[in-house]
This record gives sequence, structure tokens and C-alpha cells, in this order.
Amino acid sequence: MQSDEVLHRGHSIIQHGRINNRVYVMKLAPADTPDIIRYAEDLTHKEGYTKIFVKVAESSVEIFANAGYITEATVPFFFHGKESVVFMAKYTDPSRKEVPHASIIANVLSTSFEYAGQRSLVNLPKGFSLRRAHTGDAEEIAALYRLIFKTYPFPIHDPDYIRESMQGQVRYYIIRKSHLLAAVASSDIDDENLNAEVTDFATNPLFRGRGFAGLLLHTMETDMKNEGILLAYTIARAISMPVNTVFAGAGYQYGGLLPNNTNICGSLESMNVWYKRL
Repeated sequence: MQSDEVLHRGHSIIQHGRINNRVYVMKLAPADTPDIIRYAEDLTHKEGYTKIFVKVAESSVEIFANAGYITEATVPFFFHGKESVVFMAKYTDPSRKEVPHASIIANVLSTSFEYAGQRSLVNLPKGFSLRRAHTGDAEEIAALYRLIFKTYPFPIHDPDYIRESMQGQVRYYIIRKSHLLAAVASSDIDDENLNAEVTDFATNPLFRGRGFAGLLLHTMETDMKNEGILLAYTIARAISMPVNTVFAGAGYQYGGLLPNNTNICGSLESMNVWYKRL
């Protein structure tokens, strides 16, 4: 499966491509800001993308606002537990700002708020084990992702990508029942800014309804907290009741909605941002 390209420009990291039909400034070095604004704009017009999406330090919001960007979500305490990050966007096609399934998304959010802070962890059932994954698990992890996600914004269907990301800052956690991989999730650690994105949750349909996502999340949080990570956040499918209630129940706060942001499960979907101080 093809995926969008990730490149470095200056000290910043950018993803772009036709799958997500966007330019995504994943990591912005402040000194690169003027160049990145020009580069993203030029790339968007050259390729015909309909959205530019960027994570901006709060101190730089005005610069992007003056360049035509709007705020879609905010995560406090993102940088070293102090400064907020603001998710900002600029659209070349106004229709991409329109949120499909708005009533479903509103219902998911409303229901999720009812679960706020009410996580009750289940015990790992007998015969199951939970541990941090290693490179030998990459083939099975990729196979589970292929089963669950028809499309995904990053190439998690590729075991080579899984292995390579493990060598970097991404940590995968898995639940197994003997030879079967039951569930997986990951945390992408930003040691520089002391935050982490928790993501890539998937449960084999044979084992759904057992609370495995919550168990994986709790385990990742515990490890991150022990290592000095100050904040965890996620970008979750806005129409998915299970994933949003997991984060709300675990004490995550709602940060905002990203309209038509991510190609996942076969189409562009709007995403909810959640965050939690550890």
C-alpha cells in the first residue's frame, strides 16, 4: 500500500501526498517558520492539495493566522509541560472544511463526555499476556493493521516500517493469546518536548469487547510517566465511539476537531484531539 512522503526541510518534518490530500507539518522548528509557510503554500498549489495542516507553538499562532490559517484544536502543556501547541489549518477547497456526519460526531463526543474520568480497568484475562513489542513482532503487527485499517495515514501495513519506527522513538505494545496477536497500540515519544502521541490502536475482531485498548493505554501511560514524559495526546477518529470513550474514560481532555483531516479506514475522516497531563 502506498503512503504519503515524509521529508525534512531545515529542522522541520513534513508529510505530504495524495492519499491524505494535504501538506502536514508534523514538526515545526521555530526558525524555519517563514520558509515553511512559503514551502507549504507552494507545494499545495503545485500538487493541488486541499489542506495544509500544521502543529504550531502558541507563540507563533499570530504569524500563521496572518498567513490565512485557522485554529482547529489546542493542546496545553505540549512543550516541556509549559507552552501549548495549536493545530492550525489552511484550505484551498472550502468544501473540505465542511464536516460530514456532524450529528454522529456530536453524539460520539456527548457520549464520551459521560465517561469522563470513569475508567475501570479490567484484568488481563487468563491466558493473555501484555508486553512491549520487539522487531520480531513486526510481521504480525503489520498483518493486524492490514486487517483493521483499509487505509492509514502512515505505512503501518508494512513490517519494514514497523521495524524502522521501533528503532526510532515509537514503542509498540501488544496483547497476545499464545500464538495469536490480540491487540496492539503505540506511543510516539518526543523526548525533546517531553510529550508523546498515543496511537495505532487495533484489536483483532476475535477479541473485541475485553477492554484491551484501555489496558494498553494504561501500560503506555505508566511507562511514559516513569520516564519523565509530561503529556500524552492522541488524534482519534471522530466517528468512532469506542476509541473516544476509551480516552475520555482515561481522563483525557478534549482539544478540538480536525475536519476531513486523515485518510483512515478507506476515506478522509474528521479527527478528535484528546490530551492528558501525566
